[in-house]
Amino acid sequence: MAFDEKTAVITNSLNCKGCGAALHFEPGTQTLMCDHCGSSNEISTLDDHNTEPFAFDDFVESTQSSTLDEGMQTVRCNNCGSTTVLKKNETADKCPFCSSALVVDLSDNQKYVKPHYVLPFKVSQQMAKQQFLTWLKSLSFAPADLIAKVGNGASSPIDGVYLPYWVYDANALTNYTGERGDYYYVTETYYETVDDEQVERTREVRHTNWYSVFGNVANIFKNIIISASASVSQETLNKLGAWDFSMLVKYDERYISGFRSETYQVSPQDGLERSKASMAPVIQRTIMQDIGGDEQRIDNSETELQEVMIKYVLLPIWISSYVYKNKSYQFAINGYTGQVSGKRPWSAGKIILLIAIILAVIAGVVMYFKNAG
Repeated sequence: MAFDEKTAVITNSLNCKGCGAALHFEPGTQTLMCDHCGSSNEISTLDDHNTEPFAFDDFVESTQSSTLDEGMQTVRCNNCGSTTVLKKNETADKCPFCSSALVVDLSDNQKYVKPHYVLPFKVSQQMAKQQFLTWLKSLSFAPADLIAKVGNGASSPIDGVYLPYWVYDANALTNYTGERGDYYYVTETYYETVDDEQVERTREVRHTNWYSVFGNVANIFKNIIISASASVSQETLNKLGAWDFSMLVKYDERYISGFRSETYQVSPQDGLERSKASMAPVIQRTIMQDIGGDEQRIDNSETELQEVMIKYVLLPIWISSYVYKNKSYQFAINGYTGQVSGKRPWSAGKIILLIAIILAVIAGVVMYFKNAG
């Protein structure tokens, strides 16, 4: 089927055949549902899990020459800076990250690069709400009234959003210079006083011989994942847990129906630079192993990446925020596993009480040994 024909089929399938209303993807299924009349459409998954990467240079070139997608438009939030994807006929909405009003600038024809793959939502909105409440109840040193004030639900609705990520594969070749340290032991004589007499003793003292070394090592990296979003803190995203890349499917607008998606704010080139930070510790360990010996020093190293491949993927999260004592706390929920991460308030009173108890225990132990002596 030609690309234009396939796009037309997908676009038509987003509307209910029974009543014409918009359909939405039902998390945890392969089904599009109609809230109006209850009809459903199945999404075929033939060959969807064949998720091969693309040559990095070719992909970058394609993004620079891409044209405006006629069915999509992007709009930037003036409050938090997120870039949300809207359908062409939508001219206003709210930002899923900060709930500010979004108004599309119809004169701003931004390019829209379609992702390669998407991990469909598995966790429903109701399940996400339950996971959030469970998370709230598990927080240590939280204010006593937090559950009562927030427990009935977040102050903002929980929105389903697909966040953009870059996924890199690369072969790394590294040349290095350094030093190898090999231990050797020397028997030394010393004296100590025993019963007012000087007694001769011997001991083994360790020394290190250092040798200059050089060489090269190779590392193969797969699925280095870098967030391409700037709308959710990196700390929050890092705590969302692992993603099951084996369940990625080829990008299909039907999986996005009923949810928001954000386009990338970190370029693929910048993402590749950030991925090098994840590679660096692995490369360092490989060099140390190659040097061998008992100790290693790396004086200099230069790494060249070859056969760099990339995937542009969308990963699902539920995003919202709650207000406690006039302060807003953003949180996110992994839309595939249900793991929760986010900002939270602390109870100063509980923390002070814990410190007081610890100090009291320490003081009691000190007094016990002092009296015992």
